[in-house]
Amino acid sequence: MSLRFRLNLAAVRSPTLLLPRSITSSSLVSTVVRTSTRNISTLLQPFPLPHKPKRNLSTTTPTMATSDKITNWVDPNDKTGEFKRQVSSFRSFISRSDPSSPFPPEKGRYHLYVSYACPWATRALIVRKLKGLEDVISFSSVHWHMGELGWRFPTSEEGKEGGDAAGDQVVPDPVGGKQHMREVYFGVEPEYKARFTVPVLFDKKEGRIVNNESSEIVRMLGSEFDGIVEDAKARELDLYPEDLRTEIDEANEWVYHDINNGVYKSGFATTQEAYERNVTKLFEGLDKVEKHLKEVQEKGKGEYWFGERLTEVDVRLFPTIIRFDPVYVQHFKCNLRDIRSGYPAIHRWMRNLYWNVPAFRETTNFLHIKKHYTCSHPQINPKGITPLGPVPDILPLEEEVEAVKAAKN
Repeated sequence: MSLRFRLNLAAVRSPTLLLPRSITSSSLVSTVVRTSTRNISTLLQPFPLPHKPKRNLSTTTPTMATSDKITNWVDPNDKTGEFKRQVSSFRSFISRSDPSSPFPPEKGRYHLYVSYACPWATRALIVRKLKGLEDVISFSSVHWHMGELGWRFPTSEEGKEGGDAAGDQVVPDPVGGKQHMREVYFGVEPEYKARFTVPVLFDKKEGRIVNNESSEIVRMLGSEFDGIVEDAKARELDLYPEDLRTEIDEANEWVYHDINNGVYKSGFATTQEAYERNVTKLFEGLDKVEKHLKEVQEKGKGEYWFGERLTEVDVRLFPTIIRFDPVYVQHFKCNLRDIRSGYPAIHRWMRNLYWNVPAFRETTNFLHIKKHYTCSHPQINPKGITPLGPVPDILPLEEEVEAVKAAKN
């Protein structure tokens, strides 16, 4: 899971965190009453058991203060119990229009560090595929486990088929041979004191981190390499079209606060009040998404947020929604509804992207997603036990859970 903060790129400014309004007993009851019965499947397939790599995990790099250690998602001294996401530190841009830019778009120069578990990193990986940048920007994924030293790179065996972290480009650090993501950060900034997040867009030529803010990386990959992309269809795809920018920015803003970050504010809350406040706001956001997508789908003009036009809104919302049933419902206690039985329009939208747009399916790794959350948050799941359900992780396009089938009959 990435720990990062979203920037409103339209204004190129740091956003102000919007605190959700307090929950009321009547609003909570109203929400719970709407909850649909979940399907319970018996087709259970176990995960491979993880094994610890035989490596020396010691490091000579600086460590964070005890109160700021990586596994403290909420400051122990913060009596509000609220999870507050840090602001990303590296904010340079790759630019094709500015000849003075120290980071021009060049084939083979940049590397994208990601985690398949992390929704923020996944959005950047999706855009890399959508925009035909596979031969332009290399990438690799860290292991799904995050420990006291942060994200670690896998061994050569762990990422192979049958390994406990199997996945495309789940390999030892191909750029600098590092063992942990923290070493990449300290190699660029020895006095770095914040979290060691992904995604990271790294300049292999200069040995520098260009950017570690996912929304900005998405924007750069979406346009700044168009001059060297060979695939005409990918080059012409505009995820941030000028005529929709105001609407895209508005949607991105509330989706980030209420949903993308809302699941974390719910799951990492350390007081009942903080949890109830944030989980209620989260489901109000999902209700809003459901209403919008239902209206779009009823018009019969397309399956994306803006009908027939795939945009940043789809890219940024999908990684949260695809993780919702497998992880957030149980692990983060976001259980007023699930997607497959409680939000038919969202469920249809999500499955269309997954099954019909390869860039979304090929960047989704449920093994990494489920194992990361359940085994990297000991304060939530001390024994690291990973639930087997839901089964399947995502339903086929035309299949529904029993509760939904019954409701239609």
